[in-house]
Amino acid sequence: MDTPSRYAVTLPGVPGRHSPLEVVVVHATDEVTADGAPVYADKAGTFRVEIIGETARPLAEPTGQGRHTCLHATPLP
Repeated sequence: MDTPSRYAVTLPGVPGRHSPLEVVVVHATDEVTADGAPVYADKAGTFRVEIIGETARPLAEPTGQGRHTCLHATPLP
């Protein structure tokens, strides 16, 4: 099975503020995690995740709005 080259990752809004969801498109990089999972990054390269199935896990320590450690990822054509 081919690994998708890009995904849409859904970030939740700020709790208690009724902010809208944010969708970030990430693309495959040439990197892999220590566990062998492909690394995906946004266009700027600042939002980096590993994706297994439909779950995206940020590679940086969660802070601020990015504090979520388990995000929904949808493969894109």
